[in-house]
Amino acid sequence: MRRAPTILHLDMDAFYAAAEQAAKPSLRGKPVVVGGIGPRGVVATASYEARVFGVRSAMPTAQARRLCPNAAYLSPRFTLYRQVSDAVMELLRALSPLVEPLSLDEAFVDLEAGGVPAETAAARAVGEQLRRDIRAVTGLTGSVGLAGAKMLAKIASEAAKPDGLVVIEPGTERELLGPMPVRTLPGVGPATAEALRRAGIHTVAETAEAGEAELVRLLGRAHGTGLYAMALGQDERPVVAERDAKSVSVEDTFEVDLTDRTRVRIEVLRLADRCVQRLRAAGRSGRTVVIKVRNYDFSTLTRSETLRGPTDDPAVIREAAVRLLETVDTTGGVRLLGVGVSGLADFTQEDLFAQIATERETEEAGGVAEPEEEAGETEAAVELPRRWYPGLDVVHEEFGAGWVQGSGVGRVTVRFETPWSAPGRVRTFVVDDPALRPGEPLSLLGGPDQSSAPAIRPKSVSADGAADSAAGAEISRR
Repeated sequence: MRRAPTILHLDMDAFYAAAEQAAKPSLRGKPVVVGGIGPRGVVATASYEARVFGVRSAMPTAQARRLCPNAAYLSPRFTLYRQVSDAVMELLRALSPLVEPLSLDEAFVDLEAGGVPAETAAARAVGEQLRRDIRAVTGLTGSVGLAGAKMLAKIASEAAKPDGLVVIEPGTERELLGPMPVRTLPGVGPATAEALRRAGIHTVAETAEAGEAELVRLLGRAHGTGLYAMALGQDERPVVAERDAKSVSVEDTFEVDLTDRTRVRIEVLRLADRCVQRLRAAGRSGRTVVIKVRNYDFSTLTRSETLRGPTDDPAVIREAAVRLLETVDTTGGVRLLGVGVSGLADFTQEDLFAQIATERETEEAGGVAEPEEEAGETEAAVELPRRWYPGLDVVHEEFGAGWVQGSGVGRVTVRFETPWSAPGRVRTFVVDDPALRPGEPLSLLGGPDQSSAPAIRPKSVSADGAADSAAGAEISRR
């Protein structure tokens, strides 16, 4: 345990929702919910305006709609969130070489490793400056916790929300933690909390008073010993700069159960391609391909196949995923599919045996090997309707960049605005309008003069549009 609060924990405030509000001027100050928008969707993040109505992360979207029917319900745009996250993490790495990202919007920083004096005043000054820098660069806000241990720094950042800074002085840990519910401690989930409740233990103070021996009896040696130390405010875990990923995976939940075998196969091929994209973006390869199938009755099956060596070849991973799918009965209906790769490495190993066998078969046949069917060709065989999900970016040849407000009955409604404009106008088009196409997220970084201008500029700008643009230039970032 440190004698000064030099471990910093940053947690961005309602990150996905705040990014959407910053990108969409018409949503600023209004309730916004980001997550799955279908009947089986789950809330990823809710803005503070939506939380007033009781909407919370991990809540079913259907329940959130009942609590806050007037909120904007948007599909997530991870390209935008990663862009903002990269900028925030760059600011953190300027403070110290020891930065431990936990997610896109959360990280620990060891300030002493960055040369910050082991003094409360110095750590606080760094935390305050970090909050100002994040707002200046991204237009968003983050909450900062400072303490002598990781657990306490995270508790402090939670207490600082939203847009605040809390310091826990070393020596005050037990007094602070005592009245908090036992679920506050890391590693205490619903099952552990229930086991402690049955033993009459509800708070952190009661956990410490129970003693190590009793906690070991209730929870087992490893969990009980660790929990007792946490209840005393002791956390010796260091900030680890590199957290090596064990696997890369993607999955989708479908609004309607998939019963058509061809459609299920197409979705597995698409997921395999997305998984390969993430694998290559991380500069990794893998040797074990895994598929996940959740049936209509919520039963979940996984199947895996280990290859001869690590690979990032999309054809190899697609073929393995399809082979695994053949071992699963999907006739009852599929509500979720996933494809992942584990056994990661930072190199690839070609399957030379398979290549030699293919060449030999070709020579014996006296011909040229037929090219394998590409996933794109398979998908083209079954034409799927274009879907305009709320919140997604679009570009119109005449009106420029905008985002989808909603769609249905063959129509799609688009609001044309950018992060640096005034709230924009709403227009409605047929869903297959040739002038309307999917777009890319506009940058929140650097101000209106950066590359956040529309990818396609409007063919004509009215006097009103010019006035709107001028007004938008006066809008300060959030």
